[in-house]
Amino acid sequence: MRPARFRSALVTLALSAAVAAGAQSQQAAQALLDEGKWQEAASVAAALNTAAGFALAAEATTAGAGLSPDNQKKALFERAQGYARQAIALDRNNADAYFELARAQGRLAQYSGILKSLGLAGDMKKNLDQALRLNPNMAGAYVALGLWNANLVSKGFVATQATGASRNQITPNFEKAIALEPDVAVHRIEYANALLLQKNRAGAAAQLQKAVSLPANTFWEKRDLEDAKARLASLQ
Repeated sequence: MRPARFRSALVTLALSAAVAAGAQSQQAAQALLDEGKWQEAASVAAALNTAAGFALAAEATTAGAGLSPDNQKKALFERAQGYARQAIALDRNNADAYFELARAQGRLAQYSGILKSLGLAGDMKKNLDQALRLNPNMAGAYVALGLWNANLVSKGFVATQATGASRNQITPNFEKAIALEPDVAVHRIEYANALLLQKNRAGAAAQLQKAVSLPANTFWEKRDLEDAKARLASLQ
């Protein structure tokens, strides 16, 4: 019979190997997503059955919905929410999971009636706030909060009264995100979108001008860059 210390060492090695394999699979899923292969990325990530995996599957599915026909978007955003909720069920301290749930809710609200969209907006804000409580340096969550306020303010008095959205919370959230990640073009692109909702074409053009000067490496970054160039051209 093997000594207890030997058996313990074997268990430790097995656990280490499992963790390493999981990390490699997470990296493989991320690599697929970076290449634009969102369906494969979601499948690989969800199969890990981890909070990080489900959060990545939610991210991939929400991103993929942007490339899908309109009649498929709603179902994909709902699927992304499901992945995010599975991530939260496995780890209630996973900031990415709350952020991905909020992001999917925000996208779904665009395809819902006014009452449902306002309800989703409330849930989205709660989940963004929770993501930032868990990770105060999550730049994407500040971008989402900036857009949340900008979109609801643009809808008028009823929306702002129902949700607490404020024009004064738009710029500070975007400035925080850009301070945290100054070289991420999408933060400036979304800031431009928010400024356009406020009819600030000059401010939007300035943000887009900065965005097109930043590097684009992944499939999504290159897509954002082309969109920024086209939108900038339309403002000039």
